[in-house]
This record gives sequence, structure tokens and C-alpha cells, in this order.
Amino acid sequence: MATLDKNAAELLSLVELAAESGVLKKLVLSKPHDSLIKKTVVTLKSISTRTVLQAESFYTDNKAKHKNIELGDIDALSLLISGYSQINLLTTLGDAEYKLSKSLNSALIGGEKLKRALQNANSIGIESPKRIAPTQNNKKKNYILKGDEPFLRLIGVSDENGRVYDKKQAKFRQINRFLELVRDVEKHLPEGKLRICDLCCGKSYLSFALYHYFAIIQGREVKMTGVDLKADVIEYCSGVAREVGFDGLEFLCGDVNLYNTDDKVDMVVSLHACDIATDIVIGKAIEWQAKVILSTPCCHHEMNRLLDCESLSFIADYSMLKQKLCDAATDALRLKLMEANGYDTAALELIDPEETPKNIMLRGIRKNNFDINSDKAQALYAEYVNTYKFLTGKEPVWGRR
Repeated sequence: MATLDKNAAELLSLVELAAESGVLKKLVLSKPHDSLIKKTVVTLKSISTRTVLQAESFYTDNKAKHKNIELGDIDALSLLISGYSQINLLTTLGDAEYKLSKSLNSALIGGEKLKRALQNANSIGIESPKRIAPTQNNKKKNYILKGDEPFLRLIGVSDENGRVYDKKQAKFRQINRFLELVRDVEKHLPEGKLRICDLCCGKSYLSFALYHYFAIIQGREVKMTGVDLKADVIEYCSGVAREVGFDGLEFLCGDVNLYNTDDKVDMVVSLHACDIATDIVIGKAIEWQAKVILSTPCCHHEMNRLLDCESLSFIADYSMLKQKLCDAATDALRLKLMEANGYDTAALELIDPEETPKNIMLRGIRKNNFDINSDKAQALYAEYVNTYKFLTGKEPVWGRR
């Protein structure tokens, strides 16, 4: 059994109790002592007739290894914990975080509170906690894409046998999750030929997946354009489109702010357009009265620069909290602007935030027969303007189209 300091030993007992109580969501171990490991994630798994703790370790060579730890195997669990300097325990009753400094001083944040919650979980008069059912060890998610699609091989997601590369598993899940969100809004798109734009398309993972979904899986006629400033990326994507026979998919090199089309655009998408590029994309979509807007923003520097609100100084005085505030405020303003221009909106989780913090998708679905001059529309726009002025003290940069 590995020797643990007092706080690590306390964390070990919390992990045991959470696992035995069935409230363990996950245990995330980071800052490993072994330089070949990036992190390890522990979850409850059901194997045959028993439940175990399965530790999935991710290595710097992009490989992943699994190890099953029997419930009650203190030696194996303590050995695992001893190899990391930061450990986050997540349960349905609360969380705890263990930290070990370079000077070997440790701290356990939230440990006492979580311990009380775990001890009281089954007490009389205490509401029964939410239980986490162990997942099946060999359970395979039924994705829209299987991995053997030719375009996935050509853009480097899978090999010639259709096996998704280990280092591209997160991207593969992201693409499939995006297509699930597209499937949810498909009923709002018109029948017949579809016109789609992917603005700030970058490497165009979404462009290829979206075109494949509608043209190959659904058998629809599609005209799709990807636009980006990087000439080498556009040349590469154009070559892939030709090689897989995606005749209705084109890529153009240029500034999305200057791009226009005479076609009626049905859907506008963007993935991780940086800072105000997302505002430009949304502005274009609104101008074209696109039926569906799906946009996952990247960084939010503009609001961080413009924020000037005394009422929020208690948050803005702290740089990390200020950035989180600006992230949320920027995306909320974007949704408000879409609402003022006739869209039903939502903020959705694109993928597990553990895989990428840039995981919020902004969705807009244009209402039928929306009157931009109606009292309701004017009130929505006034709310947007007033909120922007409250945050910045200025008139909004992005307004009605």
C-alpha cells in the first residue's frame, strides 16, 4: 500500500464511500508524476456480474490504457492516487479537490462538506441521493458516423480500416454530437435543395460531416460553401472534396465579412470562430434570414476589453472570473440579438467540457412570419440594447440587420 499524506488518505476514504454508495460520477487525476501520462479518469463500470472502478489513463503518445480496480482494493487505489498532484472527485452529492504543491504541501478542498453529505446520505429523513448506474464496459455508442466514411480517412480522423485514431476520438465524438444537433433541427429546414454555409470553416470537419449527412445519408441535393482566410487550408479541403466526390461542396478563400451569395441560405454553421468572427457569422446568418443557425464560439476577448459596469465589479475585479463572466455575457447577448431578429434560441452543450472548454453551441431557429417591426420585436431589441449598454456603457456594435 502506498504511503499517502493525511489529505490524500482522506480523499481515498471519500472515493471508497462514494463508490460504495453509488454516487461517484468520476475521479479525474491530473498533474501526474509520470511524464508519459497526461491524466487518468476513473469511473464505475459493470463487468459481468460485478462493479469495478475502471481507471482509463491517457498517454502522451495518444494511447489509452485501462485498469480495473475492485471495490475495496485499498492498495491499488492508494497506489493510483499517490501518482498525481491534483485529483478531482465528482459525485452527485458534491465535489472535492486534492492538491499537492511542489513543496509537498497538500490541501483537500470541499472534503469535510462532502464527507458529511456522504455520511448522511442514507440517514432517515434525508432525501435519497441520485445514484450513478455503472456503465457497461463494452457498451458502444450508436453514432451517426461509423468511422469508416472515406472523408474521415482523408481528413485524418480514421485509418484505412475505418478505425478512429486514438488522438482523434474526441474530435470524432464532437462531429457526431454536432450531427445529432443537426438532426434535431432538420424538421425546420425546407424541403428540396439545401443551401448551407460554413463560415470560418477552418479544417472543415463540420463541412464534410454535414454534407455527408444530408447528401449521402439523407440523399438530399445540397449546395454547401465553406469560407476561410487560410489559403492552404482551403486548397487542402477542396482537394478532399474532389477526391470523395462531394460535388456540391465548395471551399472559398476570403474574409467572411465580405462574403455574400445570391442564393437563399437555409443553414449557417460555424465551429470555434474566434472572438468577433462569431458575431460576423451570426450577423451574416441574420442578414440572409437563414432558417437555422448553429455556432460554437471560441474566445471572447471583445467583451473583456469593453466591459465597464460598476455593478459587476465584484466579479470583474478578478481576472479569471471576469473572463468567465464575459464568456457568458457575450453568448447571452448573441442569443438576445438573434431573438430580436426573429429566432427561437438555445445554448446547448456540444461535447463534454472535460474534452474542450469551448463546448457551448448557440442555436437559432427562425420563426415563421416574424414581423421585425412588431411591438414584441421592438421590445426584444430594446432589451438587447439596454443589456449591452449596461455591460459596456456604449451602444451595441452588432445590431439589427
